[in-house]
Amino acid sequence: MAGTLTPETVSTKLERIAELAKRMPGVPLRTLAHHIDIEWLREAHRRVRKDGATGVDRLTAEEYAKNLEENLRSLLGRAKSGDHYRAPPVRRVHIPKGDGSKTRPIGIPTFEDKILQKAVAMVLEAVYEQDFLSCSYGFRPGRGAHDALQALWQQTMAMNGGWVLEADIEKFFDSVDHTQLREALSRRVRDGVVTRLIGKWLNAGVMEEGMVRHPETGTPQGGVISPLLANIYLHEVLDVWWESEVQPRLRGRAALIRYADDFVMVFETEEDARRVVDVLAKRFEKYGLRLHPEKTRLVSFRKPRAKEPPDDGGDGDGTKSFDLLGFTHFWSKSRKGVWVVKRKTAKDRFSRTLRRISMWCSAHRHEAITSQHVALARKLRGHDAYFGITGNARALSNLRQQVRRIWYKWLKRRSWRTRLTWTTMNALLKRFPLPPARVVHSIYRAANT
Repeated sequence: MAGTLTPETVSTKLERIAELAKRMPGVPLRTLAHHIDIEWLREAHRRVRKDGATGVDRLTAEEYAKNLEENLRSLLGRAKSGDHYRAPPVRRVHIPKGDGSKTRPIGIPTFEDKILQKAVAMVLEAVYEQDFLSCSYGFRPGRGAHDALQALWQQTMAMNGGWVLEADIEKFFDSVDHTQLREALSRRVRDGVVTRLIGKWLNAGVMEEGMVRHPETGTPQGGVISPLLANIYLHEVLDVWWESEVQPRLRGRAALIRYADDFVMVFETEEDARRVVDVLAKRFEKYGLRLHPEKTRLVSFRKPRAKEPPDDGGDGDGTKSFDLLGFTHFWSKSRKGVWVVKRKTAKDRFSRTLRRISMWCSAHRHEAITSQHVALARKLRGHDAYFGITGNARALSNLRQQVRRIWYKWLKRRSWRTRLTWTTMNALLKRFPLPPARVVHSIYRAANT
């Protein structure tokens, strides 16, 4: 019918929010929640993972979907009616850390809470993508870990290495100050519904062994919105401070590369690096954060002189390399004899991968060889999808060798009657070969795009 209005799509609404935020930089936006309607919640539901563990209500995604429309309408009404929506506590479980000797806690929200958090996160993301700076990469659309690694490679090459501040924020997600976070949010978002919901998530509490605790600091554990809130906090604490107050006072070139709460700073001069080191801890303390004293260090990463021997990636005294995002970064000579920054899989990540594969082989050693082969091949391709980077071929090949040994070890334990030797194992590997190492991410292809 002529004159009938067509409802706005979610993508159109997101564009309008983004355009408004871009047109009004630094201005608090007060009318955002009206964009969240039933169609918005349907899209949020579509974007939420359906295979996660259940929260305190033990309701699965499949069970929630049986009455999806009714559930979403109920959720929308409760979310917008003030006190009618109560954020449920997060269920806490503990999983092994990378070294296998300790565990780390993770939070599991209810499935319905994930949907509502995703809906609010979509609004905030549209706003803050107009504000976030180019130095941050984690949990942002169109930006990933390999973009951060590529930017770091380009900066270290351009500065001939220089000095690198390798930083670690101790228990970051547990330490975010709620008052400071609310203040940071209020500078850009003052919609009552949105801020009220965020406040409820911050105060929802954590359930462990039947008891609910209410931490006074930290972002919603395991929450869909948690990475975005963390980005907003560090945008305020670190990124804006770096761009507006630190860089203008430096004498040489410098760069900040941040992926979520992992970051490094690269300096052309030692003087600039030490000046920033002197003030960085105080800056973080102001916001309730603490740099880990043993994992934060200043590394002399200068390009080696012509006659210096190639580095092995920091296996010696550790002063010529640093780690970021699962890779050890070090100087070495290219095939043409030119000094370049190379990356290899960090020792802890390599060990963690082997440990997990060994645990899998142990648990599935009685399954058919064909099934084991398919699973191991999938794991290796998945590993290459992240670690398959220029200069890391040796570590990728070494992983294959170790996986063959692990597979052999557990196949030998299928039964006391098994007389598997390396001769028969090699024959088996010819029938069921593991996929060859593959470089998926080329710094040279990236540099030319």
